[in-house]
Amino acid sequence: MSFTRHFALAAFVGCLGAAAMAQEAAKPDWTNSPWGAEDELGAANTMTPERVKSAAELVTTGKVYSLGMVVGPDTPAFAPRTLSVTVLQPNQVSTSGLGENAFTYNDDIFMGWLGIGPQIDGLGHAGVDHVYYNGHTDDEFANAAGLTKLGLHNLPGLVGRGVMLDMAKHFGVDMVESGTPYTEDDIKAAAEAQGVSIGEGDVVLFNSNWMNLLDGDDADPVRFGSSEPGLGVSGAEYLASLGVMAVGADTWGMEVVPAETEGEAFRAHQILQPENGIYILENMDTRELAADDVHEFLFVLGHARVKGTVQMIINPIAIR
Repeated sequence: MSFTRHFALAAFVGCLGAAAMAQEAAKPDWTNSPWGAEDELGAANTMTPERVKSAAELVTTGKVYSLGMVVGPDTPAFAPRTLSVTVLQPNQVSTSGLGENAFTYNDDIFMGWLGIGPQIDGLGHAGVDHVYYNGHTDDEFANAAGLTKLGLHNLPGLVGRGVMLDMAKHFGVDMVESGTPYTEDDIKAAAEAQGVSIGEGDVVLFNSNWMNLLDGDDADPVRFGSSEPGLGVSGAEYLASLGVMAVGADTWGMEVVPAETEGEAFRAHQILQPENGIYILENMDTRELAADDVHEFLFVLGHARVKGTVQMIINPIAIR
């Protein structure tokens, strides 16, 4: 290799290295996870055996609350998400089934988006200008065939102390109005009035009775899916400062819509997920917890661990 070609190659490699260094330097401080450069679990790291054991001790009556709403083709969802189910009797149309005992069966085919109805948002969901939790950029992990980093298959599940804040009760209304943000002050006041604290590793759920718009006497699914009350910016920052593991609500987007600041979109998602590694739970049916005045419980979530997924339809359980 001539000196000229060697110099040009070295300069090219040097430029690539400088570009990579510049790109790394341009990333904000939050891109460095407190759990290390290889971490993909985020706030799930706070799910220690000691905390799980302590949460299990909250069970007093054994009553089980299903938090996952029933979801179907008509469930309002963030566009363009849809789903459908087709039930078939494979290879049985012209037969009596399998074997001499005529075994017949039904199977179903699911076609749709996994971020619909009661769902968990994995850490590969929300980003800031294509930068996600722990500094991953979508060009390095978000393949069309599945995430190569931050996929929900990495998450073993979520088990811990659940806290439910009844925001309808806090605001003194039957149902919280759309566009109402849950601020830091609101969260502190609701927690104090309802006799519960919030700490590291907790799963915090908000009740607004918004789901009455789906099955109540004055059901209005269009209104349900067009706006919502929810977590505000200061509320998200406060919960992140406490080190919670997950935040959920009885609305399709968890946070307030329209946003508190005109022109912003899903800022609370950004604070929780890419900046702090906190999981988001949406469309959680918290009404029965609120009706029973339950504000502290064992929270258990096991999800389908489909490789490379961003979100998943779920049915978490609260046990009193």
